[in-house]
Amino acid sequence: MREDQEQLERRTLADWATLAADSRGRQKPISPCPRRTCFQRDRDRIVHCKAFRRLSHKTQVFISPEGDHYRDRLTHTLEVAQIARTIARSLRLNEDLTEAIALGHDLGHTPFGHVGERVLHELCRDIGGFRHNEQSLRVADCLERDGEGLNLTHEVRNGIVRHTGRQPADTPEGRIVHFADRIAYVNHDIDDAVRAGLIVPEDLPRDAVRVLGRTHGDRIDAMVADMVCYGETEHEIGMYPEAYGAMMELRKFLFRAVYDGQSQEEAHKVDGLLRALYDFFLRHLDELPEYYRKHRETDGDRRVVCDYIAGMTDRFAVTKYTELFIPRSWNIL
Repeated sequence: MREDQEQLERRTLADWATLAADSRGRQKPISPCPRRTCFQRDRDRIVHCKAFRRLSHKTQVFISPEGDHYRDRLTHTLEVAQIARTIARSLRLNEDLTEAIALGHDLGHTPFGHVGERVLHELCRDIGGFRHNEQSLRVADCLERDGEGLNLTHEVRNGIVRHTGRQPADTPEGRIVHFADRIAYVNHDIDDAVRAGLIVPEDLPRDAVRVLGRTHGDRIDAMVADMVCYGETEHEIGMYPEAYGAMMELRKFLFRAVYDGQSQEEAHKVDGLLRALYDFFLRHLDELPEYYRKHRETDGDRRVVCDYIAGMTDRFAVTKYTELFIPRSWNIL
């Protein structure tokens, strides 16, 4: 069955697609699956890992939102995967590889969204800092499966670590995820900010609205259509200047009106909470799970503590802080 699927890829995918049969392989060789291609196998390994499940309890933008309809890190991941698959299918690129990268791209994200990432970066600045794309690869390589890692293919690993940053992924499928990530968060963060009452649709930059549309669906459709048209014409992943400029204008607006504004009004509380946890576990390394401690010799105590905190969900971090620093007699919960 796997060989039939690999042959189907050769017959049906575009000549610039990444074929499963041509994968550069894994860090640790394993026998091929008789039913799934290597990229399908990677997708399944990611979906079934613990770090993926924890994404449902990690902040996307809004810290402890009052309402059930705000995005979390898991719903963001699923939206990225849906957008990326649509683009890959339209361009006849490898949809399985695209989906695997998209589902794994945020495995290493911190609790409390980008506020948590900023705090951990400051705490770890002198040991190389913290970047969620690098941590996502570290989760996949070193931390999952009780410290053994998921042993993903080179192409999926490369797409995960390069989904953000200046260096593009090696594969067109990985480069799709880079754009799909931005398309997803720019649009759903506008949607959530409107729901939260931080902005109204009339606040959006007029030129961006003129190019991309007034509604959530119109904007996503316009960006995806632009990428498909660009890919069909250029045989490369990208967007035409007008649509790309409009997307980046919306992104700048979000930083100005949402990310650096009212949505982060409790950021200083998150800062104190994470710093307290970091200091405590650095002084009490024996409190860390064994599969984190096993990396102390190779990566150092501070990186291992960072690994543990980055893997926490929002609610686990709050619970752990309460357990460690709030007297039980206060009974505040």
